[in-house]
Amino acid sequence: MSSIGSLCVYCGSSTGRDPVHRATADALGRLLAAQGVRLVYGGGAVGLMGVVADAVMAAGGEVLGVIPKGLFSAEVGHTGITELVEVSSMHERKQRMAEEADAFLALPGGLGTLEELAEITTWAQLGIHAKPVGVLDVDGFWEPLLAFLDQAVEAGFLRPRNRELVVRVTDVDDVLTVLGGHRAPPNAPLLDLDES
Repeated sequence: MSSIGSLCVYCGSSTGRDPVHRATADALGRLLAAQGVRLVYGGGAVGLMGVVADAVMAAGGEVLGVIPKGLFSAEVGHTGITELVEVSSMHERKQRMAEEADAFLALPGGLGTLEELAEITTWAQLGIHAKPVGVLDVDGFWEPLLAFLDQAVEAGFLRPRNRELVVRVTDVDDVLTVLGGHRAPPNAPLLDLDES
């Protein structure tokens, strides 16, 4: 059993062009179910969201989906999961997902996935939570973002310890081990202007 009881997964409402993304989402779902880890996600039945949720359910696992009322039809809310919660706004959705999860992982996706990953990492930087945050980068999808974070450190816009908030996982089988062993660096005053 994993030290992580619930994993929040951010991912696309599309499956993308490369079949590896669908296969990765499916493998992650099966891993979560096998390890008794509840999936917390955005509640959609389409794209990688649907793939990972379906895989968890097919393997006998537990899934909590959180979806805003206005997006229920647009994202085709998944009615075949353990629990689907409708909330009033995107903000409430993200807050609920954050509260329900012990760790966060981003699979490939578009602007929504990027926004969720950036926000939850910013919350860690601000000390709102101290939960692990990672990206599952089996094919280099996240390499440009990770390079940007490294560049932000070099340019003095991101502290090295805050760069450590996002961990890279390259193998599905390592997700729970890597995230379970990751500890956020200690927080420091955000306006400590003497330190880059």
